[in-house]
Amino acid sequence: MIDLHCHILPEIDDGASDLETALAMARVATGDGITITACTPHIYPGLYDNTVEGIKEAIEKLQQQLIVAGIELKLVLGADIQITPDLRQKLQDKKVPTLNESRYFLFEPPHHVHPPGFADLAFNVATHGYVPVITHPERLTWIGDHYSVFKDLALKGSWIQITAGSLTGRFGRSAQYWGEKMLDDGLVHILATDSHGVKKRPPLLGEGMLAAEKWVGDQEARYLVEDRPQAILNNQSPDSIPKIPALLGRSSTKIKKKGLFSWLSSG
Repeated sequence: MIDLHCHILPEIDDGASDLETALAMARVATGDGITITACTPHIYPGLYDNTVEGIKEAIEKLQQQLIVAGIELKLVLGADIQITPDLRQKLQDKKVPTLNESRYFLFEPPHHVHPPGFADLAFNVATHGYVPVITHPERLTWIGDHYSVFKDLALKGSWIQITAGSLTGRFGRSAQYWGEKMLDDGLVHILATDSHGVKKRPPLLGEGMLAAEKWVGDQEARYLVEDRPQAILNNQSPDSIPKIPALLGRSSTKIKKKGLFSWLSSG
């Protein structure tokens, strides 16, 4: 399995606090069957002022420590990129890193506010050859009032990534509901851990894959954690990658059976 969203680099953002924690996270990941991890620290101007050069240097140092410790986990470049008006220019100037220097990049919306121009910005960078991979929309507090935004983005070229732990209830019932609905509506391209540590948010991807199987089947669940992530690392064109099967029309029935329909809007 391939994890394209992990805050494993030590002392660089709110992820691994030190080398010991980073190594422990790597051991958990490999024990779960993860072979490649994208190191994706936040780039948040004024809070986490990470740079491409700094992230690359941190990856090289941690990769060497993994080798010394005998942990067989390959690290690749990435970042959790916030919304900025000059995002397209930053991507073109390589001021922010894409995933493994491909056309794909992690695009993190704010958790509590629907930002004006969010969809327009995603469309803009997509028309210039980049593929925004929108991270954990199921965990946003504003998704209920703006679910159609993510449907539209997915139809117009953006990719959707949901957190594996959302499907197992690690982030609460609301995140699980929206994660399952997005799977059922055929909007999810990949699963990732978005791990920040060992205990509270561990790098476990397998449990999410198993949970996804109940909604999309074995083959599509594998695409979520293996085929599509590998295609991203290979910088393949989205047109050459297995498409999401059409799953529209089943959400309400399944969710109602789980007893959640009475307190959550179906969006």
